[in-house]
Amino acid sequence: MKVFKHLNVLFMAQAAMIAAIYVVVTLLVAPFAYGEVQVRLSEALTILPVFTPAAIPGLFIGCLISNILGGCILPDIIFGSLATLIGAVFTWMLRNHSKYLAPLPPIIANVLIVPFVLKYGYMVPLPIPFMMLTVGIGEVISCAVLGLILHTALSRYKGLIFRRAAQ
Repeated sequence: MKVFKHLNVLFMAQAAMIAAIYVVVTLLVAPFAYGEVQVRLSEALTILPVFTPAAIPGLFIGCLISNILGGCILPDIIFGSLATLIGAVFTWMLRNHSKYLAPLPPIIANVLIVPFVLKYGYMVPLPIPFMMLTVGIGEVISCAVLGLILHTALSRYKGLIFRRAAQ
């Protein structure tokens, strides 16, 4: 019974740390993290479900808090955070496959959801396909390029940094 309590505490601690890092990084680069053309550097953390399932709630809560503190409107707070949650869940599901597939779920989720929030929530006059392109470019920079760099760095210390909190 004591082992399960330890695992739950470890899971919550990992999730909380990931959420905190996501919020801090997002708010530090706030001018680039919001809007039609956004490069949210904190989205590089969406690679973390490969290492621990605690990253799933951590990323969702981090995105949710970032959107609230960033002054986003309610649809963006809800659907933007859900896009990150969907991306994190599917990244975790791909954890045993090629590391090059891991960044795809958050990229796809954000490309399919965020442009509609921008168009109908913020009334951005740009066409949705164009915003899919701009959001997609930002996501590729954050998730694929920076995320894979982060993956490579963390892979060396996988057993030390991320102990299995829960499967």
